[in-house]
Amino acid sequence: MAEERLEGGNMGGAVRAGDTVRRSVGPWTPAVHALLAHLVDKGFTGAPRPLGFDEQGREVLTFLEGETVGSRRPRPAWVHAEDTLDQVAQWMRAYHEAVADFIPPPGAVWRGSGTWSPDLIIAHNDAATYNAAWHQGKLTGFFDWDFAGPATPEWDLALAAFSWVPLHSRHVVAAEGFTDLAARPRRLHRFLRTYGWSATAGEFLDVVEARVKAHTDSIRDLAASGDEAFSRLLRQGIPDALDQAIAELASFPR
Repeated sequence: MAEERLEGGNMGGAVRAGDTVRRSVGPWTPAVHALLAHLVDKGFTGAPRPLGFDEQGREVLTFLEGETVGSRRPRPAWVHAEDTLDQVAQWMRAYHEAVADFIPPPGAVWRGSGTWSPDLIIAHNDAATYNAAWHQGKLTGFFDWDFAGPATPEWDLALAAFSWVPLHSRHVVAAEGFTDLAARPRRLHRFLRTYGWSATAGEFLDVVEARVKAHTDSIRDLAASGDEAFSRLLRQGIPDALDQAIAELASFPR
């Protein structure tokens, strides 16, 4: 079967073969497959289904139909549409409800780190624009579940809002084609209302700041440990841009 390399994949990449995606595995893959199988059982369709492993030892997942962003700058117009913002918030709510009763298998290993306890969920941890599929005006779902791991729902929601509102630093969102900075407070409120966030926007922004700082610290720590993928992010200036975003969030309306 012919294989087509898929765009993106900073952490390893993937290929499409027919209606399936093949990806290299890690110690976390069995736990991720257990999570995805749970979502199938719950009738949740916004994620790939696990299909086991191929003769090369790669994981096999169903292909999510639709356009993806990859590394394009600026982003396609659908990324910044308000209807898209609503659909992402609805996806997050539906996913958090579907995963709420998931109990990880004994000995589960998560690349997203952390130890599961009953007060946590297994978060996607990277429901960003570059991990979404968009087909005929609809969000098909999110792929790349490698960084799934134990977290609170708001921790998961924070990174999604950071990417989709968007709340990243001004120069980053401008490069992505988003220029209506004055609309961001209204878009954040819309996103939170659609999700069903019950606390204030200010309290949520506190979570966003903590989430982005944790992400930044993780990139630097993993780069320092010799992880080449994260060393590449460090060389690209990603942590510096995240630091700038945190500084700008301090003056964001609350």
